[in-house]
Amino acid sequence: MKMSRLSLVLPVLAVAACDMPPMKSAEPVVTSATTPGGTTVTAAPTADGAAVVIATPPGTGAGAKAAPAAAGRIGTTVASLGDASQAGLWIKTPLVTAPGKGRIVNPATGKSTNVDLIPLGGPASGGSQVSLPALQALGASLTDLPTIEVWRT
Repeated sequence: MKMSRLSLVLPVLAVAACDMPPMKSAEPVVTSATTPGGTTVTAAPTADGAAVVIATPPGTGAGAKAAPAAAGRIGTTVASLGDASQAGLWIKTPLVTAPGKGRIVNPATGKSTNVDLIPLGGPASGGSQVSLPALQALGASLTDLPTIEVWRT
């Protein structure tokens, strides 16, 4: 008799448990405060119960703007013709990590032109791709692989 009651009650309990909201686990409490000097101090518990304290000076951390790259000579690179269908004066080079404005110089001819600097993956010693109009402005043959100087303006 006990067995038959259990066989009736267990399915009812199983179905009733399906409608229950999931149990919430205790969320860790993260505390943050800003000192009069502008430093943000954040404390958060770790898995072992210890606390981690992080101090972030003003002007750093999330939301801080990166300093603009300094103008000047970036380096030299071997240039080849890039995508001829892409209009404009540009150079794709591993010498830069962020887009910007610059100038390229062909020391062999002394000619230079202003270009858009576009990052290109690979080692800094790798070659660069230059637009057709930019190569023409440098006085370089389209089949040559001239060594050019790259400047940020």
